[in-house]
Amino acid sequence: MKTITKKDTKTLALSALGGTLEFYDFIIFALFTPYFTHHFFPKELDESIKLLNTYGAFAAGYLARPLGGVIMAHFGDKFGRKNMFLLSIILMVIPTFIFAIMPTYEQIGYFAIAILLAIRLVQGVAIGGELPGAWAFIYEHSPDNKKALFLGVLTSGVCGGITLGALSALLLQLNFTEDEIKDYAYRIPFLIGGIFGLISIYLRRFLQETPIFKQLQAEKQLSDFPIKSVIKDYKIEIILSMFLTIVLTACVLVFLIMMPNFMKGILNINPALNTSLQIIASIFMMIGLVVCGALADRFKASLICKIFAILLVFTSTMYFYSLYVLKDFASTCIFYFASAFFGGIVNFTSLFMCRLYKASIRYTGIGFSYNLAYAIAGFLTPIIVVKSHGKFDIGSGYYIIFICLIAFLNSVFFDKIMKNKK
Repeated sequence: MKTITKKDTKTLALSALGGTLEFYDFIIFALFTPYFTHHFFPKELDESIKLLNTYGAFAAGYLARPLGGVIMAHFGDKFGRKNMFLLSIILMVIPTFIFAIMPTYEQIGYFAIAILLAIRLVQGVAIGGELPGAWAFIYEHSPDNKKALFLGVLTSGVCGGITLGALSALLLQLNFTEDEIKDYAYRIPFLIGGIFGLISIYLRRFLQETPIFKQLQAEKQLSDFPIKSVIKDYKIEIILSMFLTIVLTACVLVFLIMMPNFMKGILNINPALNTSLQIIASIFMMIGLVVCGALADRFKASLICKIFAILLVFTSTMYFYSLYVLKDFASTCIFYFASAFFGGIVNFTSLFMCRLYKASIRYTGIGFSYNLAYAIAGFLTPIIVVKSHGKFDIGSGYYIIFICLIAFLNSVFFDKIMKNKK
């Protein structure tokens, strides 16, 4: 049994830190959209139109994800994971830094709108390549008996980015007035993200290419056109990977992004407390990811996935019931945090996908299926959650139960596919 070395720890820490900062940069755009919209569109436009246009720019980032995922994964499988891993954070950080200091519409006119859209498109390309690349990179670097744990720590870093984004919103709410945030303070989180991102770029330069890729390169076993091989030979794996991604998308968007907004209104709590609950839930999901990974290394991964799916059904049903029916603050918080913890089931998205694809096309297989599914699920999930709110007795609780069923079935089909590969 291989022990974790100092080099393993360094590689994991730098990878997770980069993921944290990259997703922080991506998410703060959504968190602070209401505060900066008026700066980048003509004053005569209706406020709702300004907001719609700004969220449209945000959505453009999601639309660019599949393109970024395929392109960066293609080159990652041909020229190395490290190079694309470094490029992805550069493409995320520099636009963030530009936004922190860029002029407003009043100063440069329609160029402000064009820059805003360009920033989101570039960030979408970056985020499309970041997580699949990070998963492949860490999976190939980690010891055989710690792969699920390493992936759990890495993915918890992504949740950490969401946590930092929410924390930055909380700190601004506590230290600045609403008018001050709208006037200039909204730039602070972007400036901080840009500065720390530049530091992260420097640190990532010291990462080493994965041993598996070096071996493939030395033995000339690299695929000439990875995406062609993936589509031709991995159709079943692509479908399963997309369903795995749907589970990840639902858990993150529902529990960490969307439900806090509904909780604020239903429980009638102030924004600072609501943001605090969101931060705590993010931390619980981070812990759940690590625990899930540790258990998956010790026991059969598909079994742990099934157990987490069953427990998530129970805790999430109680959460939505406490929130929508009982409207009880204490029980809602308890089951909200418990649901976030078992939301650590999203760790199986990366673990199963890394095992489904052979090394020569692993980055492309993950990048293509993950980003295609995320673009679909990322569009549909918010609509489902909003439409469920107020229509059903437990809101989008039924949707989460359905997601848990998908997670359970994913583990069943994963075992069958892996058995056929032997």
